[in-house]
Amino acid sequence: MRRARVVVSHRAPDRPPIQVLRGDAVLLGERDVDWPEFVWTTVPGGLGGWVPASLFDRDGGAAVALEDYDARELDAEADEVVTLHRELAGWWWAENALGVQGWIPGRALEMLDDG
Repeated sequence: MRRARVVVSHRAPDRPPIQVLRGDAVLLGERDVDWPEFVWTTVPGGLGGWVPASLFDRDGGAAVALEDYDARELDAEADEVVTLHRELAGWWWAENALGVQGWIPGRALEMLDDG
């Protein structure tokens, strides 16, 4: 597994993270301005969050998830070292020293090894 140092502190948004399961029907809205690979996704029950558009069967409107996705983000402080598990759309699924996991933007990280 790769490791990285956090170079810019990251805070998760102040809203509950959504989860999408393969086969879930969702409603896709606008693309994110800073992260255009992400689309605002509303799940049944009305909660919404940013999810990579590549995980759906179409670009907008009513869509079906092609794979599972958890939108949880990882709070991290500058100089913290995290373990990286998976990269998707410029973000890394990371784990801190306490075993807490979530997404963190790649631009907030400095790779420490080639893994």
